[in-house]
Amino acid sequence: MRKVLVTGGAGFIGSHFTRALPDAEITVLDKLTYAGDLANLDGVRYTFAQGDICDAGLLKEVVPGHDLVVNFAAESHVDRSIEGAAVFVRTNVLGTQTLLDACLEAGVPKVVQVSTDEVYGSIDEGSWTEDAPLRPRSPYAASKAGGDLLARAYAITHGLDVSITRCGNNYGPYQYPEKMIPLFVSRLLRGRKVPLYGDGGNVRDWIHVSDHCAAIRLVAEAGRPGEVYHVAGTAELTNLELTERLLAACGAGWELVEYVEDRKGHDRRYSLDDAKLRALGYRPAVGFDTGLAETVRWYADHPGWHSDL
Repeated sequence: MRKVLVTGGAGFIGSHFTRALPDAEITVLDKLTYAGDLANLDGVRYTFAQGDICDAGLLKEVVPGHDLVVNFAAESHVDRSIEGAAVFVRTNVLGTQTLLDACLEAGVPKVVQVSTDEVYGSIDEGSWTEDAPLRPRSPYAASKAGGDLLARAYAITHGLDVSITRCGNNYGPYQYPEKMIPLFVSRLLRGRKVPLYGDGGNVRDWIHVSDHCAAIRLVAEAGRPGEVYHVAGTAELTNLELTERLLAACGAGWELVEYVEDRKGHDRRYSLDDAKLRALGYRPAVGFDTGLAETVRWYADHPGWHSDL
């Protein structure tokens, strides 16, 4: 049986990844900050270690003996990074470095660093390939780029078998509702107004969390050390277009949409070329219309899910 350590495993994507490994012996390491919740792992068999990936002493105890380490542990909300960058740098840069050191010392055979398309900045047309320059425009994106560069450096300098994945906007059940889809759905279902940044023209590429997790599993099996793999979405939409779909799905009208001042440095468009991952056999399985309908239904069936937001 494969032994897998999932850092940030009580968060949105990490918990879905953990659920997708029914035959593995799993250890979840999570600090349980505001976005981490063990309820996300109800029904899953795992060993839990509460703590911070910046804690080298803890990692020295937890990391050894695992065949695979997948790093989801991160501060990930752009708005929060604008308000205060220090915690993002600490977790996403120093935490990644501390984890890489622990994996190197323990001789972990494979590591996957989970990252984001935001490290590239904004692209007006076309799609980024994995060799595109990193030009992050938010403190969050800059901190993730720093962690990615460290992962690549550890692969080259130390020979650590670590691959990097970069993905677009995820959606699905159990997502903390500070992100657009769960925030809008949870509010619209209660007849509350939702905030739409600027003119609503910012473009994002959406992927169901289960497809993202399938891609990470593939990279864990076939990814090369030091290499980056893009995980593209299945629907490229402006925030205005997404809002229209969410209103329709929730049976709400435009009177519940409140235009608000745009975010500082708001990237206009993200888009990833995932030909490299598809060459390994990856294909997304969840169409956006189906996935969005199922996601809205899940939030409707869980009305108490962070209903204070």
